[in-house]
Amino acid sequence: MDRPTIDQARAALKRVFGFDEFRGRQAEVVGRVLAGQSTLAVMPTGAGKSLTYQLPAVVLQGTCVVVSPLIALMHDQLRSARANGIRAATLTSVDTDWRETLDAFRAGALDLLYVAPERASQPGFRALLGEASLSLFAIDEAHCVSEWGHDFRPDYRQLRPLMDAFPAVPRLALTATADRQTRADVMAQLGIPEDGLVLAGFDRPNIRYAIRPRDNAARQIAQLMAEQPGPGIVYAPTRAKTETLAGQLAAMTGRPVLPYHAGLEPEIRAANQAAFVASEDMVVVATVAFGMGIDKPDVRFVAHAGVPKSIEGYYQETGRAGRDGDPSQAVMLWAAGDFATARQRLSEVPEDRRAGERARLDALAALVETAECRRAVLLRHFGEDPPAECGNCDNCLDKPGVIDATELARKLLSAVYRTGQSFGMGHIVKVLTGSGDGRVRQRGHDRLSVFGIVAGEEASLLQPLARALQARGVLVSTEHGGLALGGTARAILTGRETVEIVTPPKRSGTRASRNAANPVDDPLFEALRALRRDLAEEAGVPPYVIFHDSTLRAMAEARPGSLSQLGALPGVGAKKLEAYGERFLREIAST
Repeated sequence: MDRPTIDQARAALKRVFGFDEFRGRQAEVVGRVLAGQSTLAVMPTGAGKSLTYQLPAVVLQGTCVVVSPLIALMHDQLRSARANGIRAATLTSVDTDWRETLDAFRAGALDLLYVAPERASQPGFRALLGEASLSLFAIDEAHCVSEWGHDFRPDYRQLRPLMDAFPAVPRLALTATADRQTRADVMAQLGIPEDGLVLAGFDRPNIRYAIRPRDNAARQIAQLMAEQPGPGIVYAPTRAKTETLAGQLAAMTGRPVLPYHAGLEPEIRAANQAAFVASEDMVVVATVAFGMGIDKPDVRFVAHAGVPKSIEGYYQETGRAGRDGDPSQAVMLWAAGDFATARQRLSEVPEDRRAGERARLDALAALVETAECRRAVLLRHFGEDPPAECGNCDNCLDKPGVIDATELARKLLSAVYRTGQSFGMGHIVKVLTGSGDGRVRQRGHDRLSVFGIVAGEEASLLQPLARALQARGVLVSTEHGGLALGGTARAILTGRETVEIVTPPKRSGTRASRNAANPVDDPLFEALRALRRDLAEEAGVPPYVIFHDSTLRAMAEARPGSLSQLGALPGVGAKKLEAYGERFLREIAST
């Protein structure tokens, strides 16, 4: 049987999805799938990973089986696939139409079948696959296969035997976040040859990165919300903080803000998620349990109210902003205590994984503390060779300073040591600056050689220096909240290691990255958005499933007067043209 050509796939790309050309490395990945070759595609979020299996599923004979880690993600992709006229179904624990799905699968009436790894690893599922024709195995979020990955899922390890039972069916593994070690492990675990790697890069140029010290998270995030009127995600470190911060932001901004975490009642969690997905301005405050299952393209900002677990986690979480390619922001707020807590938790990690987790934490500290381009640090972490400056992060837009703080660090570490490694930073500062505080005198710390040895401008650097040393693990927290020496403290004290710290730019803050792509005060664009909201409500789907903002912008600019003119615009496939074309043409003609 002749395999479809890339030209046939390109014709289907226009017919089904409404796009004239592939983006980035999509054509290479699709070409390998059509040729029956197994592939690991590492593509940044928003680069169109799902299209690389959805398009082959349309042009190949048989069903593409998609292994995906979250039910919410499967149902989100199911809606979008069906809106484009793709025959798709899910087999999950919450589906009630599973008998119809099985009948359709056996009859060859499905292009896509989405399943979770827990179901795919069951013996009965392998028997089911033997009853139908298969075109492709697609493994989404493939970093979950690897123990080196940041979100390891043991059931992903059971996929290899399943796929080996169908040797003629190619495999396509997809991820946005995998360093060299993880990539090699994923390919080995899934039986993908070394020449099967397609590395599309990790850069998300539309995202503006900013990292700044946390002084008042609610106030700082409320300011970000004032700059960004579109949907946003705020990640908080605990369930309690999620609830508190959501209430504070709602009160401070008047915007709709909802919490999301695993401790909420399932129906409340589902309702909050559905409200966010459908909204064009809502902000959700969540633990990291939220977001992986959301394919919402119009998230305009992601804020971290504390440090994430790793650079991989940070990259994936910030990657939920701007999937539509429009300007977006990623802001991280951090404090020394975040790193202190994270380093304490290393003792809970199994011994064989502790060194790797410590390295991840050190890499994250380096990203937070750097004076160079944030994007360059991120991309180098994933093995890319980036330019020196990106022009779209806080350090490129407002250059921070770097000072040699070695001598001050030695004074600070000496004070921590000489006071017994059991006092917090407040007490240490009083000792170093010569405060006459009663507790200092009571402890006899006014008689120490380090008493009063810091003054003037040096004193103002003590807190940022302590923050930097805690991030690096040079200062560590004791069980009772004091500070003790750790890491390379001895090397610094003996002059074998220097300490440089970053000082903030004179003009603090990062210029806003407003979503300048959408026209302001354009009555036609606003009318098209209103129509999209109405159609979405009628269909019971989020507005972006009808059309993305970029498609509405194209309509407002081109003002098509016929179905053929409307169908020529990007993002208008045959199914959507048939379903919504006349309504949009009437709106354009009357506005």
